[in-house]
Formats: sequence, C-alpha cells, structure tokens
Amino acid sequence: MSLNLTEKKAVVAEVSAQIAQAQAIVLAEYRGMGVANMTVLRADARKSGVYLRVLKNTLVRRAVEGTPFAALADQMVGPLVFGISADPVSAAKVLNNFAKTNDKFVIKAGAVPNQLMDVAGVQALASTLSREELLAKFARTLNEVPTKFARAIAAVRDAKEAA
Repeated sequence: MSLNLTEKKAVVAEVSAQIAQAQAIVLAEYRGMGVANMTVLRADARKSGVYLRVLKNTLVRRAVEGTPFAALADQMVGPLVFGISADPVSAAKVLNNFAKTNDKFVIKAGAVPNQLMDVAGVQALASTLSREELLAKFARTLNEVPTKFARAIAAVRDAKEAA
C-alpha cells in the first residue's frame, strides 16, 4: 500500500522529530524474518526506549538530510529496519543482541552524530555500558568512599578502646 503525499510528509516529520533527539541510529536488514521475531524485537526496543520502524528508505533519506546523520543516506539500500535512540548505546545494544540470535537479521550500518559506523563499529558500541549502567557504577563508587571512611574511623575507635 503506497502512501499519499500528506502521509509521506507526516512520516518524514515524525522521523525527523526522532532524529532531532537521537544520539544513535542503527540500520539492519530483516529480509526473510517472521512476524513473531519482529514482534519480539519491537518489544525489546520499546523496553529500551528505542524508536524502531520499518520505513521507506527515500523517506528516511529526506529526514536525515541536513542532520549530523546525513552520511547514513548512502547505506539505505534494501529492506531496512531503523533503530533510533536518544541514548547512544541503546539502539546498538537492542539490534546487536537480536542479531546474535537471528541469523536472518543483519546489521548494515549505524551512526552517531557526525560519524558513520560499519558493522564492527555498531558491535563495539553495543558492547559499551549504557548511560544507566555508567550512572549506577558511578553511584556505587561514590557510596564506597564514605563507607570506607566510616569503617576506618570505627577501626581507629576500636583500636583506642582496646588500648
């Protein structure tokens, strides 16, 4: 079913709004995938806050035109699913994890603002920690400092009491 001009403009506007807030875009080919598998992928993407859609390449090319993701336009060939996320790691993580278990799902390219990535780059990005994981580690590290200090004070107090 083809879209009329107003529907195409609406799709371009919706994708442009997502791209304006995006920190990463990942493209993957889904040729030969079943509906059940795509439903699982969509659910994973929704949980991770990733905007995931199958779109016409020409419409996405128009949406990325003039943005930091414009270099991706040359990679848009074939049936693609687009993962767009405000977190630089989420889209890469969701699509890469799904590609590991589904051999028909192939990651083609990705981009962070002003930098195009190949498949290896997307996989490397997927292996890094997400923003939430980094914040959790940072918070844990910050909590260890006062805890260690309190233990040291308690040890000194106990040593003085014993003496």
